[in-house]
Formats: sequence, C-alpha cells, structure tokens
Amino acid sequence: MSYKKVIYILPDDLLEQVQKYVDGEFIYIPRKLGNKKEWGTRTSTRQELYKRNTKIYEEYLAGHSSQDLSRKYFLSLKSIQRIIRKQKNSV
Repeated sequence: MSYKKVIYILPDDLLEQVQKYVDGEFIYIPRKLGNKKEWGTRTSTRQELYKRNTKIYEEYLAGHSSQDLSRKYFLSLKSIQRIIRKQKNSV
C-alpha cells in the first residue's frame, strides 16, 4: 500500500469536509468490492506456494513421512497434513 497526498487527489471543498472529521491523521480508504484483488495476484507467492505444496505431496506419495517433510520444509506437522489433505482432494 502506498500513500498519496490528498492535496493532489481531492478537490479543495472535499478536503475541507474530510478535515472536519479527521485533521492531520492517517486514514485508510478501502477498495470498492468490485475492485478488490485476490490474495497473491500481485506477486509470485501464490505460484511458489503451489509448487512447494505439489512437491510436498509428491514426496509424501514417494514415501516420506509427514514428520520428515515438516522438518525439511520448516512447517508444522499440522501444516503438512493440511497441504497433503488439500492436494489429495484436488487430484
């Protein structure tokens, strides 16, 4: 999230109205519902996690234990179990 100077965005009369309620404070203006972006669409994180989870599932099918995968990927046992369950259900 980046900050924009309101003096460059809002007309003077609207700025005065906002200042009646919030003067010299930071405020967050949320996106409209139709403009919201899904998590991970701005970076490659979603794809990287998908690849990692697929690899975890493949290693699990190859015989690696959940405990071994937990140590290898530095994830909790519950996280490994959740990844395996989701991958199993998506196949």
